[in-house]
Amino acid sequence: MNLSQIWTRIKQHPLSRVGPGLVTGVADDDPSGIVTYSQAGAQFGLNMLWTMPFAYPLMSTIQVLCARIGRVTGRGLSANMKLAFPPAVLITLVLLLLIANVLNIAADIAAMGEVAQLVTGINWHIMTGIFVLLTLALQILIPYRHYVFFLKWLSLSLLAYGAVLFTVQIPWSDVLWSTFFPRLTWNSESAAVVVGIFGTTISPYLFFWQSSQEVEDMNLHGQINLLESKNEAEIKAELRRIHWDTWSGMLYSNVAAYCIILATAVTLHVAGVNDINTAAEAAAALRPLAGEFAFLLFALGILGVGLMGVPILAGSAAYALSEVFGWRSSLEDTAAQARKFYAIIAFSVFIALAIQYSPISPMKALFWSAVINGVVAVPLMIAIMVLSSKSSVMGVYVASLPMKFFGWLATGFMAVAAAYLFIAW
Repeated sequence: MNLSQIWTRIKQHPLSRVGPGLVTGVADDDPSGIVTYSQAGAQFGLNMLWTMPFAYPLMSTIQVLCARIGRVTGRGLSANMKLAFPPAVLITLVLLLLIANVLNIAADIAAMGEVAQLVTGINWHIMTGIFVLLTLALQILIPYRHYVFFLKWLSLSLLAYGAVLFTVQIPWSDVLWSTFFPRLTWNSESAAVVVGIFGTTISPYLFFWQSSQEVEDMNLHGQINLLESKNEAEIKAELRRIHWDTWSGMLYSNVAAYCIILATAVTLHVAGVNDINTAAEAAAALRPLAGEFAFLLFALGILGVGLMGVPILAGSAAYALSEVFGWRSSLEDTAAQARKFYAIIAFSVFIALAIQYSPISPMKALFWSAVINGVVAVPLMIAIMVLSSKSSVMGVYVASLPMKFFGWLATGFMAVAAAYLFIAW
């Protein structure tokens, strides 16, 4: 079998045919998210496992609505949000998103660099520079139809966290009980961790990314938006695909996050290691407790999801800002065709890289990213709920009653979380 035949076989694999939901779900478990999940397991043991099944329907519903908005209207979230917000408010929210994403990228590439240093011995500053240049080159030089193909295969990196569980002893009866009946004392520390978990699972950058990816996929396959389509069979098939793709992608994301909390709970927490500040600390702490293989799996998982998460963080901000100003915005375009779009991507990652050499701590960057995301998420989620419920925007494809219920429940929960974040801060 020659290389051409191998390439054809790979492109025909079922994984290559899944939609934006899988990529978005995996991006949700970026390195900064791994820090949050690791801290939850290390600090509270099995008693934070409940957050994943609780978050699953909430995050899935919001992402389904974002995907439907993009596919039904043929426009990204920002372009549609012009209908719900005055221009000044929308620009402010999108600029805050850009700042939060830059800080999140800074935390992510710092985590990747530190983990790479643990594995290779090469200075982490050098490794962060390599990762930034690699992700930037992939986005700028490779057309979307090929680029998204590799992103989907990078999603397999999350399997590393499931594999870690095979290297440690798991008290499964305690795990099952704690998942549904946790013994949790509600205080400022536990509330802060819960806020952190939900802040990293329901993140604004995912809203913009998935909506825009539906538009990218639509254009790539020469399709038209569902409002203009007269093909009932195609419309039903597309709506089913969005539902299945997003719920399965979010399930994959949540199972991986659950595995991270569980792995750190049965190793770090049991050993009395209750404070994790970086992803590298989590990986390094696992080494003497769970063995070299568990350490390598955990570390490689961080690098894999980082290579996926960083471009999506940069790309989501570029989509959002470009759509606000009506700039050409597509990863299928060349840098010459969409200069401003790619300039935003380059700006995001290079500013994040500069933070590594500044007095700003990557963990401080992650904190401020969480604060800004908490500010931005609630009005964005309100806009998503309003847009998805308006027949003037969605036609006959408005959100169903169950979607509205879970969507507003997620919005209310995030509003409470954001309020708590400010009270605690």
